[in-house]
Amino acid sequence: MIMRETFLRVTEEILDADPDVAVVLADISAAQLASAAQRHPDRVINVGIREQLLVSAGAGLALAGLRPIVHTFPSFLVERAFEQIKLDFSHQDVGGVLVSYGASYDMSTEGRTHQAPGDVLLMDSLPGWTIHVPGHADEARRLLLESIPGDGRVYLRLSAQTNAAPHLGVGFTRLRFGSSGVVVAVGPVLDRVLRACAGLDVTVLYASTIRPFDSAGLRSAVLSAAPSVVMVEPYLAGTSAHWVAEALSDVPHRVKSLGVRRDVEVRTYGGIADHDLAHGLDAGSLRLSIRDFLGE
Repeated sequence: MIMRETFLRVTEEILDADPDVAVVLADISAAQLASAAQRHPDRVINVGIREQLLVSAGAGLALAGLRPIVHTFPSFLVERAFEQIKLDFSHQDVGGVLVSYGASYDMSTEGRTHQAPGDVLLMDSLPGWTIHVPGHADEARRLLLESIPGDGRVYLRLSAQTNAAPHLGVGFTRLRFGSSGVVVAVGPVLDRVLRACAGLDVTVLYASTIRPFDSAGLRSAVLSAAPSVVMVEPYLAGTSAHWVAEALSDVPHRVKSLGVRRDVEVRTYGGIADHDLAHGLDAGSLRLSIRDFLGE
C-alpha cells in the first residue's frame, strides 16, 4: 500500500478515535475521505482550491483547541501558502500536522506546477518544526500517529517513491559500517543509495526524520570513519549542508550534497525515473558521485 493510501486510512481511524482532531482539505483527497466527512461533518473541512485559506483555517482550528491535519500537494501546501504557515502557525505559536503528497516530482506528468523540490528548505527556514520524510508506508503510519498527540508543529512529506522495507529507528540508523566515509540517505532514496554503495567501504546512515537533525548520530558515525560526508536527500541538494557543518564544527571534514539540482530547472515531463536520472539520483549516478567524492 502506497504512502498516500496509508495516510488516508490512518487519518480516518484517527478521526473516529479522537474528537479533538480535525482535517482540512483543498479538494485533494476529499473524495477518499468522503465517508469520514459524513461521519464527522464538523471535523472534515474542504475549503476548495484555496490553499492559503487551507493553512489559515488549520491554524484557526488549532487556536480553538483542535489538532489540525492539513493536507494537499507540496507545491500548494508549502510553496503557495508559505506566508500563512509562517504567520498563522509559527508566528502565533500554534501546532498542527501539515501532510503533503507528491514530493519533488512524483507528479512529473502534471508539469512544473506540481513539483516542489524546495519545500523542505522552506520549512527548514522556520524554527521549531519537525520534518518527517518517510521512505515506506509503515514509517508514514507511525510518524503520523506519533504526530497527533501534543501541540508541536509537524511537516510530513509523503512520496510515491518507497523503499522495499521500513526502518523504524529514531534519528540516524546505521545500516552499514565502513571506514572511507559516511553516506546519509533520507527517506525514499535509501534503496538506491544501498545499491550505489554496494562493495564500497562506507558507513550508510538512514533517517526518516530529518528535523530535528541527529547531530550526535552523525558525529558518532564520522568519528568512526573518515570525515567525509555525502548527504543524499530527495529534495533540493544542500538542504541539510548547514546542519552537517554545525554538527561537525570542531571536526575538519568534507561534505558532498546530492539531491534535486539547483543549477537548472528541469522542465521536462517524463516519468519519475527520468527525473531521477536528470538530477543524478538514480543508483548508477549516485554510485559515480559517491565514488568520485570518496576516492573509492
